[in-house]
Amino acid sequence: MPELPEVETTRRGIAPHITGQRIRQVTIRQPRLRWPIPEDLPCTLKGRKLLSVDRRGKYLLMAFHHGTLIMHLGMSGSLRIVEADTAIQKHDHFDLLLGNGLRLRLRDPRRFGAVLWTDQPAINHPLLADLGPEPLGDTFDGDYLFARGKVRRTVIKQLIMDSKTVVGIGNIYASESLFRAAIHPTRPSNRISRRRYQRLAEEIHDVLEEAIAQGGTTLRDFLKEDGNPGYFAQSLQVYGKPGKPCPRCGGTIRSKTIGQRSTFFCPACQR
Repeated sequence: MPELPEVETTRRGIAPHITGQRIRQVTIRQPRLRWPIPEDLPCTLKGRKLLSVDRRGKYLLMAFHHGTLIMHLGMSGSLRIVEADTAIQKHDHFDLLLGNGLRLRLRDPRRFGAVLWTDQPAINHPLLADLGPEPLGDTFDGDYLFARGKVRRTVIKQLIMDSKTVVGIGNIYASESLFRAAIHPTRPSNRISRRRYQRLAEEIHDVLEEAIAQGGTTLRDFLKEDGNPGYFAQSLQVYGKPGKPCPRCGGTIRSKTIGQRSTFFCPACQR
């Protein structure tokens, strides 16, 4: 599933091509995604100027004067900037034809993505209203995590992957951040000191920033908006490497299922 760095990489890639453009046409080829695409969306957007492209967690927010288009890439979705006459492929479900002659095209083989519309403030939408702070924002730090963790009875990996605690820290980046912070993924969240939470918050920030700078992680179903894969996978230290030597101590990296997700860690380095 595309995680925060992949979505942010996409946002930064498409924004220069679509911001300030008027929508000439909306094409819905397959309306049945995770939720149905509003059937009146072509009339809602035609002739309207796209003001900005923002991100909240893993949601892309495309703002217009009269509302916001909310998009999610689901498990296998991707957005491309293509020429107007680019051939349509099997899983190309949604297009925005722009005033500059380009198209923003959503491809989603598994159809778990979303294209939704709201004429209310996007922050109040049910999908966004209860989300926690952005991990790259000013309100997310070690003190915040410590305050949230000390009143919870859950393991630390599940705490930081809870979107109500902080948005966008998916499985890959949770494993990598905990390794860098030397915290075992099953350690109870209420048994971690403020100092260790401060380091964890810093590592989360750094891991995500590095992944964004390198174009996200290469996953089977994700490509950057220009069609090239991300390269952060080359920098992964523990994720997807069970049985291999720990890059820090030389011990063996192990895997464990936590919350139905595979978790990778070094039992010697992470306490």
